Amino acid sequence: MRIARIAHSEGFAFAALGDADGQEVALEIAEQPFVKPTPTGRHWPLADVRLLAPVLPTKVVCIGKNYADHAKEMGGEPPADPVMFIKPSTSVIGPNSPIRLPADSSRVDFEGELAVVIGQQCKDVLAENAASVIFGYTIGNDVTARDQQRADGQWTRGKSHDTFCPLGPWVETALDPDDVAIRTELDGDVKQDARTSLLLHDVPLLVEWVTRVMTMLPGDVILTGTPAGVGPMTAGQSVSVTVEGIGTLTNPVVAK
Repeated sequence: MRIARIAHSEGFAFAALGDADGQEVALEIAEQPFVKPTPTGRHWPLADVRLLAPVLPTKVVCIGKNYADHAKEMGGEPPADPVMFIKPSTSVIGPNSPIRLPADSSRVDFEGELAVVIGQQCKDVLAENAASVIFGYTIGNDVTARDQQRADGQWTRGKSHDTFCPLGPWVETALDPDDVAIRTELDGDVKQDARTSLLLHDVPLLVEWVTRVMTMLPGDVILTGTPAGVGPMTAGQSVSVTVEGIGTLTNPVVAK
C-alpha cells in the first residue's frame, strides 16, 4: 500500500493511493495511518492534489558511511559500527519542493537514500523484531553542505539547513528492502547507482542500533546511508532519487 500526505482543495490529509473509475486517486485516511489506515470515503484525483512529505517526523536519524564505496570516496574506511547523526524535523520537505542553497555554502551535495518509516513508539528493539515496528519505506535525500561539514569537523551545521531533507513521494508499506536498486540523477544524468544489498549494516540492525540509544515515535525516519557518487548541485538543476519498488523523489535546486 502507498500512503501519502496531500494538500487538497479543503486542507491536508493522509491518503492511500489507488485506482477508481480508471484513474489514480488519493483516498482520504482518518487521522494517523500508522495503526490501521481507516478510509473516510472522500477521495480526489491524484492529479488534483499536491504531494507533501509523507510523514512529519519528530527526528530523522541518519546513518553515515553505510556503503563501503561511499566511505572510501569520503576518504575513510568502512566503519565497524553504524555512524549515527540527526537531521532536524525543520529540514524536511516533500517532493517537488525546492532545495534552497545557503548563501554561506559553496558546495551542497545530493545523497540519495532508502528511508525507513517507524510505525509505533519503540525502544530497545532487537533486529529480529524490527519488522514489527516498521510502517514502511520512502525515499530520502540527505542534502549536505559539504564545505561546512569539513570546516566544522562534525556534521550538524552542514546537514541541518532548512530544506536539506527531502522525503517522499509516499510511503510504501509492502517493500522488502533487502535488495532493491537505488539511483540518483542530476538533470537526468545518473550519478549514483547501487543496490541496498550493499549496505554494510542492514535495516534490522539499524533499527536495533538506533532504538538502543533513543525512543523512536510513529513517523520518525531512519535514513539508511548513501552509495558512492555523491556530488554537488547548483541552482537551476533538478535532482531525482529513485528506489525500486517505491518510485522517484524529485526536487528542484534554487538559490536561497
